[in-house]
Amino acid sequence: MAWYTLERFDPSFFETAPHRHRYTMDLPVAPETVWRGLAGDAPLAWCRGLAGGRYTSAAPHGVGTTREITALGLLRLREEFVRWEEGARHSFCVTEASLPLYRRFGEDYVVRPHAHGTRFTWTFAYEPNPLLARPAALTDLPGTSFLRKLIADTKRHFGAA
Repeated sequence: MAWYTLERFDPSFFETAPHRHRYTMDLPVAPETVWRGLAGDAPLAWCRGLAGGRYTSAAPHGVGTTREITALGLLRLREEFVRWEEGARHSFCVTEASLPLYRRFGEDYVVRPHAHGTRFTWTFAYEPNPLLARPAALTDLPGTSFLRKLIADTKRHFGAA
């Protein structure tokens, strides 16, 4: 399998990326429960469009931790965490992908206590590969509602659907 290298970035990219999708959801569970689902041994295992999420570096996890995951059975991603605030926030940049869709791509997860559980903010930030005839967007992936499905699966998993 060929791997395509993406440009690395620091956490400021989540505010400056040319494309950003930010979803905030209130979940009726404790922040620790949400954090375990996001940072545990099987991250995002409840999301039907994601598979095989596994860490490729040893615990304890923090900045520099690496992980691999597959989206929609066709896009494999290698990720490196650029921010890790235990129990509250972590962000990664994709360092390599099995398809040349993006120049830069990453996600940011913010977990905060809220009146009735947790306020979880999930941000997707990316810059398409400029060499593609038609730049790819997350919403262009098969099943144009891929992001909405991830959010719906997360709400359902934590009882907020």
